[in-house]
Amino acid sequence: MLYYLHEWMDVFSPLRIFRYISFRTLGGAGTAFLIVLFSGPAMIRWLQRLKIGQQVRIEDSADLYSMHGKKAGTPTMGGVLILVALTMSVLLWADPLNGYVLLTLATTLVMGGIGFVDDFLKISKKHSKGLSARGKFLMQLGWALLVVACLYAWPESHEHVAKLMVPFYKEPVIRDLGFLGALVFVTVVLTGATNAVNLTDGLDGLAVGCSNAAAVAYLALAYVAGNVIFSGYLQVPYVAGSGELAVFCGCLFGAGLGFLWFNCHPAKVFMGDTGSLALGGAIAMVAVCIKQELLLVIVGGVFVMEAVSVILQVLSFKLTGRRIFRCAPLHHHFEFREKDRAEREGRDLEVVETMITTRFWILAIIFALLGIATLKIR
Repeated sequence: MLYYLHEWMDVFSPLRIFRYISFRTLGGAGTAFLIVLFSGPAMIRWLQRLKIGQQVRIEDSADLYSMHGKKAGTPTMGGVLILVALTMSVLLWADPLNGYVLLTLATTLVMGGIGFVDDFLKISKKHSKGLSARGKFLMQLGWALLVVACLYAWPESHEHVAKLMVPFYKEPVIRDLGFLGALVFVTVVLTGATNAVNLTDGLDGLAVGCSNAAAVAYLALAYVAGNVIFSGYLQVPYVAGSGELAVFCGCLFGAGLGFLWFNCHPAKVFMGDTGSLALGGAIAMVAVCIKQELLLVIVGGVFVMEAVSVILQVLSFKLTGRRIFRCAPLHHHFEFREKDRAEREGRDLEVVETMITTRFWILAIIFALLGIATLKIR
């Protein structure tokens, strides 16, 4: 809404600053951060009163229970806090009538809603299993169908939605996937990203910290894609109006940074699937809108590693009866290794989780920087 203040700059010239994406991106990030920071304690107390706590069951994995059993009962579904702060700050600082912003925000809320149902089932059943994988996929598929239909219907996005862009190439590898091809591609991107972030959410601060790095990377990419001069110079697809997604990414980063204040080890609240699916959906939808979907493999390198580790573990066990990793996803494998090493060396076991999380954050930042660097390689 503040975006429209620039229309009054003839009356009061300093209002022209609201025309600039860079200013509104910083404003959105700061607003989202402060909303989470000041409303977080009240939200945590509310979740505690409702007894909405994390389920950690020994029958799921005795080894993991030995390390994470003490987290049982910690308030979860804190992703609602991210969604509230994100929605308020986006509507305040971004152009509320921009189609890309509305579709990306709607995707974030829908994916968060799917996660909310999943979390609610886990809590109500007092079990670590919520929605079935098939149920999640069908919901995500239904939304992907609507997303592709909207992108096809909008004149400004119709020419881009069916193109397949590959990193390091300035021209589309495939110029027209067709509606069905675009639907399959967008579905793979949305479901892959949301579930990869969900798999990463296993240690205090891990998923939100890595998501923050990806959000900053796509902030830069969206800014370039929405600027006709920069996109032309760097030879990336120019998508008119997509620059507003930089404001969205700034708000997403601010909300994530604020949540990390309470989610860092030892976590006072968990985001649950409400947050992890929403974060994955938000980043994936920005990538779809600016035609940088395959760059997610680089920018979201940590998420890819986590997802691939689960796939390899399952395939190896089914085919050979053996496990490749001590435990999957990958962060648990390294957690077990560092725990064993700490026991041999007589070090404090409490620092193991923080050590693994910090190292994964470093990797996430490196991957994000590599993703931004691809802008200069065509």
